Amino acid sequence: MQRVCFLLKVRQERLGEYRERHAAVWPEMLAALSAAGWHNYSLFLREDGLLVGYLETEDFAAAQAAMAATDVNTRWQADMAGFFEALDGAKPDEAMKPLTEVFHLDRPQ
Repeated sequence: MQRVCFLLKVRQERLGEYRERHAAVWPEMLAALSAAGWHNYSLFLREDGLLVGYLETEDFAAAQAAMAATDVNTRWQADMAGFFEALDGAKPDEAMKPLTEVFHLDRPQ
């Protein structure tokens, strides 16, 4: 299982609305994420807008591609794009650049 962590930056003035949107994620979006192989997916939001995402998947590139092929993801990404800083024209899911894991307590040595 591949463990993936990424960072994005939510606009300070939209933090409340961002939290509200994620308290009521569309059921079809949740189903698509599960079907595409996104497991144990969590988002953590700091008060300054730093967003930390974490998920587990067999193959992150394949999981991203599976989501990119869905209509619900296209609609969700368009709806969420205005919440983020520094996307440079990319959709939020395209701006997710995985961090390199340097330590994991349960990783075999």
